[in-house]
Amino acid sequence: MELKTVNPTAKAPADRFTGDVYVTSIYSGTEPSRMTVALVRFTPGAHTNWHRHGVGQTLHVTEGVGLVGTRDGHVVRVRAGDTVICPPDEEHWHGAAADTFMSHLAMLENLPDGGDPTTWLEPLPYQDYQAADQR
Repeated sequence: MELKTVNPTAKAPADRFTGDVYVTSIYSGTEPSRMTVALVRFTPGAHTNWHRHGVGQTLHVTEGVGLVGTRDGHVVRVRAGDTVICPPDEEHWHGAAADTFMSHLAMLENLPDGGDPTTWLEPLPYQDYQAADQR
């Protein structure tokens, strides 16, 4: 058994997120594990850019209300206790609803070759976020 102490929280980079988002790394696996887990906290209205993960991503909402959207226009409203599974290479975005904070555990695997498992894309247009939040 190994106890890991709490890692410092960092502000997420503005070139990948809209609004204020904070990330606390929880676990970054060492071989043979490739698991990565982070607690991500979104302020009201904050959200990610479009992105995809080579091995997929699982989001488990721990607090608040949020949104997860895909390129085909499908959007789900998520609440504390909900889990969303994004399959490998599905382009998606996620974040808080406009009027509440939202926190989730973001769980994914690093690529077998050690490359970055996340491909970051363009920002979500504001009008697309607004339309998603009004559903």
